[in-house]
Amino acid sequence: MKFRHIVIPVIMTAFIAGCAQDQGQKQTAGTLLGAVGGAVAGAQFGKGSGQLVGVALGTLAGAFIGSEVGRSLDNADRAIMAQSTQRTLEATPTGQTSTWQNPDTGVQGTVTPTRTYQEPKTQEYCREYQQTVMIGGQEETAYGTACRKPDGSWQVVN
Repeated sequence: MKFRHIVIPVIMTAFIAGCAQDQGQKQTAGTLLGAVGGAVAGAQFGKGSGQLVGVALGTLAGAFIGSEVGRSLDNADRAIMAQSTQRTLEATPTGQTSTWQNPDTGVQGTVTPTRTYQEPKTQEYCREYQQTVMIGGQEETAYGTACRKPDGSWQVVN
């Protein structure tokens, strides 16, 4: 994927997020994360200018979906999700799914490690994973990579 295919949608998203003055922090973060995820997904389709259109459409769709998810997640939801993600990355075998739920809000999700490897440059153990959040019947899926730091915590690297 070419660098400009990511930079252009990210800049578009920043403008979109900046125009929405009444968004809270979690909604803005959701918009940005959704846009980046949508751009990456959109880049998988087409070639040349068709791929750029896919990136743009993916960015806009991801920004909208991410905004809606971000608006709905509160601090407690994010804390439960983060704790579950840390536990899953530390102890769950690749391909096995762990679940979490906030009993107060009903928000729930899953975390599934999809690949485990040792980073050659840093010698850190890293894991690719899929994370799904279900809010009010709407499901949002994201993919990421986290690496294990010397203190035992997992730091998201993308």
